Amino acid sequence: GDLPKLPRNVDPVLHPHSSQREYTAALNAVKLERVFAKPFVGSLDGHRDGVFSMVTHSKRLPVVISGACDGEIKVWNVTTKECSCSVPAHSGFVRGMGINQAGDLLLSVGDDQVIRMWNVDQMLQNSTVDPSTTITSKTLLTGVDYQWGSKSDTFVTCGTSVGIWNVNRNEPLRNFTWGVDTITSVVFNKVETYMLASTAQDRNIVLYDCRENNPLRKVVLSQKTNQIAFNPMEAFNFTAACDDNNLYSFDMRKLSSPLNVHMGHAMAVLCVGYSPTGREFVSGSYDKTVRIFESTKGRSKEIYHTKRMQRVFCTNYSADSKFVMTGSDETNIRLWKSLAWGKLGPVAARERAAYDYNKKLIKRYSEHPQIKRIKRHRIVPKMITSISKEHTNIRNAKRKKDENRRKHSKPGSVPRVAERAKHVVKEDL
Repeated sequence: GDLPKLPRNVDPVLHPHSSQREYTAALNAVKLERVFAKPFVGSLDGHRDGVFSMVTHSKRLPVVISGACDGEIKVWNVTTKECSCSVPAHSGFVRGMGINQAGDLLLSVGDDQVIRMWNVDQMLQNSTVDPSTTITSKTLLTGVDYQWGSKSDTFVTCGTSVGIWNVNRNEPLRNFTWGVDTITSVVFNKVETYMLASTAQDRNIVLYDCRENNPLRKVVLSQKTNQIAFNPMEAFNFTAACDDNNLYSFDMRKLSSPLNVHMGHAMAVLCVGYSPTGREFVSGSYDKTVRIFESTKGRSKEIYHTKRMQRVFCTNYSADSKFVMTGSDETNIRLWKSLAWGKLGPVAARERAAYDYNKKLIKRYSEHPQIKRIKRHRIVPKMITSISKEHTNIRNAKRKKDENRRKHSKPGSVPRVAERAKHVVKEDL
C-alpha cells in the first residue's frame, strides 16, 4: 500500500527556479506560524489572593504547587485543571517553596518566620493536611530552596543571612553573610549541587559553596536583582532578572561582564525560570507580560499577555519543556505553550516531516527582510508600545550625547563602552 518512489534528478540546471519556489514556501511557512500561534492553554483559578511562588513536582509531570499572598498553598493537577489539596500554610505571604528530587517533601517559608515541611504524597491524596514539621526561625525569611540530589537532606533559606539547614535539625548548620541588607532570594545549582547563589537589596549577587565557611564571590550590578535561575544543562551559567528591565546571563567563573544582556521588558523583571533543555528561559515582569528568550539571544522570541493578567510574580517550565506556567497578581495561574504555534497531541510522521522542512526553510531565509519582519512581529498592549518608544528615545538621546561629546573632546578621552560592560559596578572575591 506504499506510494511508489519516483526518481528525481537534482541537477540544478533542470530546476532553474528552485530558490524562488523555496523562498515562497518559506514565506508561507512563517505566515502559517503566526496564523496558528495560539499559546494560551488554560488557567487554574481558585486562589483568593495573588500567586507569589510556584514549584513543579520533580517526578509527576501534571502536578504544580502554588503559594499565594494570603498564605495559602494549593496542589494542582494541570491535566484536569483541578485543585487536589488546599492548606492555610502561613500568615502573610508564602515567600518561597522548594521540593526535593524524590518529590515527597515540600518546604515553604512565609512572613510569619516559620519553615514548614509537608508530605507531598499526603497532599496528593487528601484535600487538607497538617505540616509534618514546623521550625520557627529567629529571623526574617524571604526564600527557600532544596539541594538537588536523590539522597540529599540539605536545604537553604535566606533573609537577614543565608542559612544552610538539615531537615532533621531545628537550627541552621551554618550562616553566610556578606553585607547588611536583606537577602531576597536564594537558589541551588542543579548540576553543581553544592553551589548556590543569592540576591540582595543592595544590588549584590553572591555565590556560595555550602561546604565552605565563607561566601565565594560577589558581583554588584547597577540595579537590584529580583531572582536568579541556573541553567540546568550548563553548570556555570545563570541568568539574573533585574529592576532595570533587563536580564543578564553570567558565567560564574567570570562575573566582571555578563555573557549576554536580554532586553525587551518595559518594566522591572520579577522572575525567571529555565527550560529543562537549558536552551531557553521564561521571564515575568511588572509590565504584565511574559517573555520567552533563547539563552544565547538578546531579544525575546515570544511575548504573552492577556487583558486580565496583572504583574507576574512567578514563572516556571513543565518538566517536558512543552508548557510554561505563570502566577500573577490577579490570583490566576496560567498555562501557555512554550512553542506558540505548536500542535497539542500526537503528530503524524508526514506532518512532522513537513514541520521540520518548514523549520529549515525559515532558518535558511531568516535574514530576508519580509520573512524577518513577519517572524519578529508581535501585537503588544498600547502601554508596552508607548513605554518602549520612550525607552528607545532615551537611549538614542544618550547615544547622541556621547557621540557629540566624543567629537568635541580629545581623541580617546571619551571611550566607547560595550553594552555588556555598562551594568556591572564591581566584582569582589
